[in-house]
Amino acid sequence: MSNRINLFQTVPALIKTLSEASQASHNSSLDITIKNLVDLRASQLNGCAFCVDMHVKQAKLQGERELRLYHVAIWRESPLFSAKEKAALGLAEAMTRLGEQGVPDTVYREAREHFSEVALSELVFAIAIINTWNRLMVLSQALPGAMDKAYGLDRAHLE
Repeated sequence: MSNRINLFQTVPALIKTLSEASQASHNSSLDITIKNLVDLRASQLNGCAFCVDMHVKQAKLQGERELRLYHVAIWRESPLFSAKEKAALGLAEAMTRLGEQGVPDTVYREAREHFSEVALSELVFAIAIINTWNRLMVLSQALPGAMDKAYGLDRAHLE
């Protein structure tokens, strides 16, 4: 961590609650590949260096191909993502960049076309949770890789 406030030390009960929500989202029926993609895309959009670093490593450890990780930033043009993955990435972008009109109907309909009500609800929570983490880590200026050993991310061998 930088010289900014360390939320893990100052409000551990709140961090614990958010961590429990993250774990519940991770344990949901939402496909881990989809979760990894939306976590990475939201983190990119929010400029969260700590989370981008972490989610790239997590995805690699969970079997994601490196080229797809590089293509997340250009997902619309990339042939490497399924229509379902693109719908999830579109929803992640819309929820991360909320404008005055909220999430456009076209984006919502596209996601609804590919996800059941439960899966869509789980996706929405996953996106909301990563956006919360991004904002906290950006504010605290958490250093990329600072928690690799604690989270087992050093096993990704991405130095």
